[in-house]
Amino acid sequence: MTEEFKPFTFNTPGSMHLEWGGASRLGELLGEWFEQRKLLIVTDKFLHEQGLLNEAKASLAACGFDVAVFDDVVADPPEAVLLACVEQGKAVDADIVLGLGGGSSMDIAKLVAVMLKSEQPLADMYGIGNIKGSRTPLVQVPTTAGTGSEVTNITILTTGETTKMGVVAQQLYADRVLLDAQLTVGLPAAATAATGIDAMVHAIEAYTSVHRKNPLSDALAREALRLLCGNLVTACQDGSNRAAREAMLLGSNLAGQAFSNSPVAAVHALAYPLGGHYHLPHGLTNALMLGPVLRFNMAAAAPLYAELADVVLGPDKADVQARSERFVEYMQELMNRSGAPQRLRDVNVSEDSLPTLAKDAMLQSRLLMNNPVAVTEADALALYREAY
Repeated sequence: MTEEFKPFTFNTPGSMHLEWGGASRLGELLGEWFEQRKLLIVTDKFLHEQGLLNEAKASLAACGFDVAVFDDVVADPPEAVLLACVEQGKAVDADIVLGLGGGSSMDIAKLVAVMLKSEQPLADMYGIGNIKGSRTPLVQVPTTAGTGSEVTNITILTTGETTKMGVVAQQLYADRVLLDAQLTVGLPAAATAATGIDAMVHAIEAYTSVHRKNPLSDALAREALRLLCGNLVTACQDGSNRAAREAMLLGSNLAGQAFSNSPVAAVHALAYPLGGHYHLPHGLTNALMLGPVLRFNMAAAAPLYAELADVVLGPDKADVQARSERFVEYMQELMNRSGAPQRLRDVNVSEDSLPTLAKDAMLQSRLLMNNPVAVTEADALALYREAY
């Protein structure tokens, strides 16, 4: 049967390169890709002090790059971190920006690349499609397998004590991405679990998103989930396993491309207030809310869950409802086996704060609109209570 396709657009970075140990010849790679030689690395202090940049910096210096490092990125970065990084970039006259680290470092690198070339106020950039003009060349090198930030066009900044705002624009897609899973080998099991589940949430929510779901995002989400589900436990239990680490990093990348084009929904909408109020890692908050939201969405998303069950568990002859329930049970079991915390109380979330979290979740309208089932404030509160 011939299928008619709805119109869709698919966007992603200009080029991606996967190579175990590729960071050790970063200078050679960038020398092939760019003429610019004044490079600003955007990262965090832990990675810098642990020596994770050493081989990359040596390679860059050997290939004629003048390298400056900004290492003050923190989790859930506030605007002040971004502005300080821009100031350093301008001081060294940086003409190429490289984000190296987790999602926060890569998110900051995106906007730094824009603001090195633009006088547009940051306040005017918030929202969707509000950046004017071009940017400095941008390269992304992830050190975790979870956020997919290296292939998305989104930056999230902390704008108040508990609030976050996003910038979404075509200019935030990187020119080049290097996937070197060797950089993820030192990631502790708990962080491996949280970031891996974060990537799974990206794949699942992209596949069930109401808006902009398309054949390319679907294909990427399915393959991402296959790779992630098949390797999460191994990566957590044996962090030096090359095959598992590469599969997780590639799976995270594919999931990032999927949700950048078919946006995430209620899991993320409910996760953000947990991060804002309790400063919990984003991947962990997604993990805590995934099970309740999967069950909540079952009424509308069962056919899609059944398709994902066929991907990660193999096809069977059961009906749609049975296969979808099998998928949700499997995801919960996988999270439990990964060692990630299972309940909000396990990470010291106060039961008294649940109504406030539910109210704040309603502010995430750009995410909630993508959910296959409408979410009210009462629904959000019930979901937090289920997760508690």
